[in-house]
Amino acid sequence: MIGFLSRFFARGAPAFTEARPGDAVAIAAIHGASFQRGWGEDEIYNLLIDKNVVAHRAMSGRKLIGFILSRLAAGEVEILSVAIAPSWRGQRLARPLLDLHLRRLAGLGARTVFLEVSEHNAPATRLYRRAGFREAGKRLGYYDRGDVALVLRRDLG
Repeated sequence: MIGFLSRFFARGAPAFTEARPGDAVAIAAIHGASFQRGWGEDEIYNLLIDKNVVAHRAMSGRKLIGFILSRLAAGEVEILSVAIAPSWRGQRLARPLLDLHLRRLAGLGARTVFLEVSEHNAPATRLYRRAGFREAGKRLGYYDRGDVALVLRRDLG
């Protein structure tokens, strides 16, 4: 336990900044460790160079430890993906990352944000509800396992 605590405090406070195309490899690695079908480096890179995609990252020193990606169109946003590296989960990083991202989206003129999350993903659902998202619908059989995806919505401003 002492070793874990000393490693945790030695990490320092994470920094939250805009993601860049050069982050594609690290984001793809975290995505692959977080989802049944991880996105490849090329998919991530193409998102990061898209002028309608907004992306932020959580950094510990020079190591990328989390990310969020969204697509903006006509004042609406779809959050495409959010993930924290497995060794950093439970450290309360997702909420400040999400909050920064939502502030940036509002600054870009976004009025409404949507996302989809498996109804069985309790940590993510809890995060989004605490951040002000409300259920707007469901997609039956949306995920490969036949899960139900909750469609969540939050109005900005």
